[in-house]
Order: sequence, then structure tokens, then C-alpha cells
Amino acid sequence: MNDSKVYDNDFSFNSGWGIAMWRCNRNIISRNACDFCVRGYSHLVYNRGQDSAGILMFEQNCDNVIAENSATHGGDGFFGFAGKEALGETGDHPPDWYRRRGNNNNLLIDNDFSYAPAHGIEMTFSFGNVFWGNRLVENAICGVWGGYSQDTLIARNHMEGNGEMAYGLERGGINIEHGRSNRILANVFKNNKCGVHLWGGPVGDFAQKPWAKANGTDSKGNVVAENQFTGDKLAFHLRGPGELLLGENTFEDVEKQMSKETESVVRKGDDATAPQEPTYTAFGTTRPVGARSHLRGRQNIVMTEWGPWDHESPLIRVVQDNGDSIRYEFHNVSQDAVVTLEGHDVTWQLSGATYGVSAMGPGVHPYLLQVKAGDREQEIRGTLVSATWDVTFFEWDKATDPREDIKAWRRLSRDEKAVSGRAKQLVFKYGWSGPSEQNLSEAVTAARLGGDHFGMIARTRLPLSAGTWEFTTLSDDGIRVTVDGERVIENWGWHGPTRDAGTLNLPADKIVEIVVEHFEIDGYAVLELAIARKSDSDG
Repeated sequence: MNDSKVYDNDFSFNSGWGIAMWRCNRNIISRNACDFCVRGYSHLVYNRGQDSAGILMFEQNCDNVIAENSATHGGDGFFGFAGKEALGETGDHPPDWYRRRGNNNNLLIDNDFSYAPAHGIEMTFSFGNVFWGNRLVENAICGVWGGYSQDTLIARNHMEGNGEMAYGLERGGINIEHGRSNRILANVFKNNKCGVHLWGGPVGDFAQKPWAKANGTDSKGNVVAENQFTGDKLAFHLRGPGELLLGENTFEDVEKQMSKETESVVRKGDDATAPQEPTYTAFGTTRPVGARSHLRGRQNIVMTEWGPWDHESPLIRVVQDNGDSIRYEFHNVSQDAVVTLEGHDVTWQLSGATYGVSAMGPGVHPYLLQVKAGDREQEIRGTLVSATWDVTFFEWDKATDPREDIKAWRRLSRDEKAVSGRAKQLVFKYGWSGPSEQNLSEAVTAARLGGDHFGMIARTRLPLSAGTWEFTTLSDDGIRVTVDGERVIENWGWHGPTRDAGTLNLPADKIVEIVVEHFEIDGYAVLELAIARKSDSDG
């Protein structure tokens, strides 16, 4: 699509993209709503955008105007990638063809790119773009991600509260790796994890790509001037070899102004040219920026099995799960709806728009919740597991690596340094943290166990009826589940978040002892255990 105008549309609440552009040039995209185009988000738990975006620009899109759009709550607000051909991964072109090849000379002006699970604006491997006057607030990783970008003007934007759920050092207002001749001028930074983060250094195999050979990967020629920093944790972070011209900036209540490695060269000066405000034409009569202000904040991203909830359709969602009880919240469900519950040894309680289902005794209790309002009927099947887990945590090192010496590793659970607590369920969403942040017991919290090299052994006794039972785990790293000494699940090695399942056949009703062993090496960690009758999970 070339030389077109797209305006006054509402492309919101998609699981992929609101507007997707491929090799589109000289178009005007103005005054559209592309909000809540997102997949793969759970508030404060998981925030990878999975390449969803309010506006997507893929594969050599140039000279476009993106003006006065609202693209909030997207995986990214705006996601631009030069494309595989531009990088030299497909096609066969002479070396000079790759010079300045990418998404080039696009103007992103006066848009709202806030509340993304990943980035407000991502534009990589591209040249000559202008990001002017945009609102970039509370994006989980960063406001602007501009890896390998060159000659970008980032000016007069408002960047606030970015980086809350960042991964590693990529966080905050503006993050650019291996970028060249980018100008960051007259922006407002407020309460970001980091204001401006630039870095360079080796690029590995990418150095052999045609794009890298034609355009270079040094971090140099960048200018940062006339910006205002208020309440940011860190204003500037410079890593690896690079060059930066630092002009006059203002600071208020900034925890630290500069973190710089020795290879980074900073020159101070005031020779940054004042930015000229771009002129543009916006078509359309709608004013989508701010139109959904009542839904501000990433907490309003609610994912369903079909995609993001539109906040208008009826919705029943879990708001609290304690293992032996679960609480549902009803949204836009008629007050005269008929609610029924089927299941043994379970009961339910109504409190306003909240419905609680609880187990009446220890064991595993499947249930069926039915909600009927007019001609609309919804069935929700679930399983309550009422148990008390005795959980012990401990640190381990190379000498007690569970993959090499499990007996030595198990002995650590009986060491005086081990700490214990009790839990109703084994659902530990550690992320990048460790056991001491799970609020299990005073002893576990006080031990200050970090997110790396910890072990856990948990035990419970649970009445199970005759039949086939399925045990399911989500683990990172090693996991082993035994029931009365019979190994049901084993994935005893390093791995990312992985689901494993195993079955247990009981010829008669029995109280069984369940033991769950888990170890974490480093990085991201998670442990979850679910138990259900095989027939129930299949149905």
C-alpha cells in the first residue's frame, strides 16, 4: 500500500495487530484507535508482547506519517522492524544495496503509545525516523527501543514510569544498542527505571550480516541534550565502547545521574541543534488519544482464551486462587443471572459481583459452575485441591549439584541453614526472584534466599479416591514428583519453563504421600503443580 490515507478507524482489541504494514510507503495513518492489540500478558506476572502491536511496520516501510493515533495496551504500541531482506537473511543483493536499508524517514507524532507489556515504540535497524511529541507512559520494558537505529530524532516526548517489569538492563525511557547519530532532545523523563540507556560492543555473528557490514554497529555520534529528568532512578546508563555528546539537561529528585563504563566516552557541549517541529497533515475527525482514559494502566489488560477482553462483553474471570478456594469476578453479567454449582464437598458464596467456590474438606474436588443469563450460558470447570504442604528451601552450590549428587543435595534440606514454611498449594511464580519473596513464613522471608541456586522439597498427605490421577507441573529448572515412592514426573535437568505430566493409578481409595522436589540453577524460575482425575482433565 502506497500513498494512502487510513483514518477514523477503531482497530482495538485484537490479539495480533491493529494496523499492519508491509512495504508500505508515503501513507498517512492518523486518528485511529489501535488499543489493546495484545497477546500473552498477565499483570505483574508475565509481560512478553510476543510481537503483537497496535501498529506494526515490517519490512522496508518508508516516508509514512503516523499521527495522533491511540495505540495503548499493545504488545508494543508501535513495532517496526527493517525485515529479513534488509538484514541480508533473504535475497541476494550487492553490498551497497544494504546501505541505509530499513524502515526509513517515518514520522511518529502526537500518538499515545502507553501501557505496553513490552515497548511503547520499537524501531530497529532503521534510519532517519522522527519520534515527536508522543506519550509513552508505564510501558513494562521501555518507552523507546531503538536497537541498531541511526539518525533518529527523539524529541518532545513524555516518558513516564517505564521499566517496571523489565528484563535485565533493558529498561526505562529510551534504550538503544549499537545505535549511531541518534538525537535525544527536549524530552520529559519522569519516574523511569532509567532515563537513557545506550550501549555498544561486540555483536557476535551479526557482524557478518550484509546490513552490519554496510552500515556499521558502533555506538557513536549520539546526542542527548535539553531533556528534563524528574524522579528517575538513573538518568544515563552507558555500557561498552561508545561515544556520546552530552548537552545541558536538568535533573530533579534523580537518584543517580550517570552510570558509565570506562570504554564509554562522553563529551560535553552545547552544540546540539534545536529540533525543528515537523509539519504534517492529520486526516479524520475522531480524537482517539485519551478516549479510553478510564482504562489507563496495564492492569486493565485482561486476556481471555480468544484474546484481550473488550471491557464491554460479559466476562467471568478468576481473581484469587488459594488452592482449596477460588474466587470469580463477574463483569457485565446480568444481576438476575442464575448461578448453580455441581460437585462433591464443595460450596459457594456470593458477595456482590464475586462468587467464591470452596472445598469442604481435604482432597481433590472437581466442580462445575454454570451461569445462565437470558439466552447466554457459560460453564466453568475447575478443580480444588485442599492440602497442606510442608515446604523446605535451601541453597546449594557446585559441590551439591542435584544433577550430580542428589543425596548430598537432599541432605541440605536437613541442614540448619534450611528454612521451612507451609503452603496451601505449590504455585510459585518466582520470575527473577526467589523463595524469600513468596510470603510463606517469617523464616523463609528472613533467610533472604535469592533467585539462583536454591532447592525445594515439599511434602503432603492427601486422600485420593480409586481411579487414574494426572499430575501436571510447570517448572524451571529441575522437577521430580513421587507418590508413595512411585516416580510420577521427572525432568531433572536445566530447562526453561516446561510442562510435564504423569499419571497414577489407584485401585482403591487411599491417603497418599506426595513429594515434590525442585531446583533452580539461575535466571527465570517457576514451579506449579496441578492434580486432577484423569477423566476430569480429559473432559
